[in-house]
Amino acid sequence: MFNKVFLTDLAERGLSTALQAWAGAFAVPGPNVLDSIKIGLVAGLVSVAKSISARKVGDDSASIARVSEQ
Repeated sequence: MFNKVFLTDLAERGLSTALQAWAGAFAVPGPNVLDSIKIGLVAGLVSVAKSISARKVGDDSASIARVSEQ
């Protein structure tokens, strides 16, 4: 069901989303470090869930869009 290319794509998207959300939450006044980490983790989990559900809609990548190489 999950091949190496898909899992690599999934990991890259999840990690980059988590780090971007953490950096965004950490940069604004209000949330402390722990809250910023929680925000990043939730965003990463949402990204992983979207990537898994996108596999049923798009091609074999973690993207919803169908990308065909021609």
